[in-house]
Amino acid sequence: MKTSIIISAITSSFLCFNQPLKAATTNLVATSTYLGINVAQTLPPETSSKIQVALLFDTSNSMDGLLEQAKSRLWDVVNTLTTLKYEGKTPTIEIALYEYGNQGLSSKTNYIRQVTALTTDLDLISEKLFALKTNGGDEFCGAVIQTSVNELKWDDARSTMKLIYISGNESFDQGSVNYKTAISAALKSDIYVNTIYCGNQQEGISLFWQDAALNGRGKYFNIDSDEKIEYIKTPYDDQINACNDKLNNTYIGYGKQGGLKKQSQVAQDANAKSISLENNAARVVSKSKAVYKNSSWDLVDNYKDDATNIDKLKTEDLPVEFKNKTKEQIKVMIAEKAKEREAVQKEIGELAVKRQKYMTEAAKAKTKNTKDDLGTAIKSSIIVFAKIKGYQVEQ
Repeated sequence: MKTSIIISAITSSFLCFNQPLKAATTNLVATSTYLGINVAQTLPPETSSKIQVALLFDTSNSMDGLLEQAKSRLWDVVNTLTTLKYEGKTPTIEIALYEYGNQGLSSKTNYIRQVTALTTDLDLISEKLFALKTNGGDEFCGAVIQTSVNELKWDDARSTMKLIYISGNESFDQGSVNYKTAISAALKSDIYVNTIYCGNQQEGISLFWQDAALNGRGKYFNIDSDEKIEYIKTPYDDQINACNDKLNNTYIGYGKQGGLKKQSQVAQDANAKSISLENNAARVVSKSKAVYKNSSWDLVDNYKDDATNIDKLKTEDLPVEFKNKTKEQIKVMIAEKAKEREAVQKEIGELAVKRQKYMTEAAKAKTKNTKDDLGTAIKSSIIVFAKIKGYQVEQ
């Protein structure tokens, strides 16, 4: 069964929609009016903010090509999220993955599996996404929405933006859990539900995918799941990719997971590159941003969080090259790596601006008949929700 969530490489124009998406955007703006409040003005001051996104993938048959597209667009969505600021500060980004409709899963759980909880570990998201396999089964949309709402640790701060994106191509009303009841529970926690139907727009409407989005105060999308993704190659991709090794060399693994996580970092680089060099460049750009944070295994990020953390580390948790060093020597070595990282991040950042400008101009030059892919739609919806929540968009 064909289903999908596809994340686009084109990070250019957020306003370039086809007619159905324009209508969806209008509904979303109307939502803020319907709620009867101007959220952006009534949010209380907060010292931090979060963006939480749960992606619910149907992994029944015929999803292989669609999963490949999702893998190829993960980092572009992350890069779009990094353009958002709340009161001038970068929000924490958490992503969760679920799969449903897979015959290899238990019927006792409605063929649903939490792949990852909400996490800031972007390498983990990539790893788990690349590991997903398809297998035919029953697809219960209401049940997977209910499960994600109940299981995930959703933040209750008013500034937190909470979004669910669910993909599929079967009737939305299947299973014992009423989708309207599940969506109503989501809204009580201020979680917006967006639906992605693989197939004809009118068919998706008749199968309740649009109704689910309307009930969830989200957006309804329909896509051609067999559409081949086109990459925009830029003159800056090779330069950005060349910075990756220099960036990786600034990471200092510590603790039991340090070595494994460094290996995972390299593995996810390889996964991104296996899709395309353009996709790899998008990942490197993401890695240069503040949201790519690895305090749990990298001494540089850990030290940046709290310099006193170094004094608390046990000798056995230190990498080999640090074991015979004093605490002061270790701090100096970390500071040197931090300085190196900042220089590489700056270089990537400058190239990323040029890359984005090039892609924006290239997207404008495309013919009017060029179809938007789902990723453009997802990213544009994120921007709309962000503005409702009082976030600012930095270009």
